[in-house]
Amino acid sequence: MTARMAPQPDHGEQSYRGGGRLQGRRALITGGDSGIGRAVAIAFAREGARVAISYLPNEQADAEETAGWITDAGHDPLLLPGDLQSEQHCIDLVRETEQTFGGLDLLVLNAAYQRDRGGIEQLPTEDFERVMRVNLFAPVFLARAAVPHMEAGSSIITTSSIQGFDPSCSLVDYAMTKAALVAFTKALAAELGPRGIRVNAVAPGPIWTPLIPATGWPDHVPDFGHDTPIGRAGQPAELAGAYVYLASDEASYVSGAVLPVTGGMGL
Repeated sequence: MTARMAPQPDHGEQSYRGGGRLQGRRALITGGDSGIGRAVAIAFAREGARVAISYLPNEQADAEETAGWITDAGHDPLLLPGDLQSEQHCIDLVRETEQTFGGLDLLVLNAAYQRDRGGIEQLPTEDFERVMRVNLFAPVFLARAAVPHMEAGSSIITTSSIQGFDPSCSLVDYAMTKAALVAFTKALAAELGPRGIRVNAVAPGPIWTPLIPATGWPDHVPDFGHDTPIGRAGQPAELAGAYVYLASDEASYVSGAVLPVTGGMGL
């Protein structure tokens, strides 16, 4: 939970200034309650989009805080709690967003789950399945449900990771999913390009979000991000512009791309 983090992440609450680049768009952001998802939700709302966020029910406090920032931007937020491991829930997310907003133009497949792994021999099957269902199954379920509702000019954005290109052995299953999302992004971009729907990915480096202290790295958190050329972890607010760009008409000729926001770490 965001409230338990020290220092508190910056989601752009006080710094992001919108310019109407997403005026009238309708967006669904998974994992939109905190971290990168919250930063994207705030930015999208300030750029003129109507925003729905999905999140786990036990993250309601974070979701309501994000909702407050969306409201502050002049829009009524749509809060959609539930577990992305459920195929039906993914279908319902798209249906409720489309029906409430009268359409769906922007789909941000951002939610993810990771845990520190002591080694392949210590990878529990049940937990491995959760990583796969949240990080891979859910994006497929959501895209499959959303594409029939999306018109030319729409955009799908996945959240990959530096882990998809330079994997850590302690995140073997998470890294697998992030590499797979790159292939998913490129394949879907090739399929949907003729329909005028663009598909791209953002690949964050080490970003200070609730996912990090929740991973199980008590010894690593104080030095998190210090191995980047910039020398620090990134803030969620520093990702928002990448998503806004890929969602906007400024990126009208960009599809199948992976945009790194890594503090100088190479893909």
